[in-house]
Amino acid sequence: MTTAHPVTNTTAPATDGVTGVVTGRPLAWLRIEGLAVAGGGLAIFAGTGQPWWLIPALFLVPDLSWFAYLAGPRIGAWVYNLAHTAPLPLALLAAGAGWHNSALTVAGAVGLLHLGLDRLMKYGVKYDHSFGVTHLGVHGRHK
Repeated sequence: MTTAHPVTNTTAPATDGVTGVVTGRPLAWLRIEGLAVAGGGLAIFAGTGQPWWLIPALFLVPDLSWFAYLAGPRIGAWVYNLAHTAPLPLALLAAGAGWHNSALTVAGAVGLLHLGLDRLMKYGVKYDHSFGVTHLGVHGRHK
């Protein structure tokens, strides 16, 4: 099902009545931005000189924040979003640069890579009411 956009009169996929989900051209730009962020994370990682096997070994670490949902959707969304938005990996990168600590730099670079690829695949910032509802789309079943 598609709905007509009131300003551009173009159609965009329906989001099952969920408000706050980006569609259309802004979604395309946010996905392109995600690709750029992922590329930046890879470029920063390449500059560390660390072994490339660290990327697959650490790539899913931000997803461990999912366990915060065991404390409820509000706390879960807050912790998950902290691990899946730019401030945390950027802080790790700054700390790594400031303290000349390659482990922190690697963590920040892999965090940016993870964040960028999530955005590219339409996994966005979570709302408090449902794990599957993000600003970039609805995934799975939601309330």
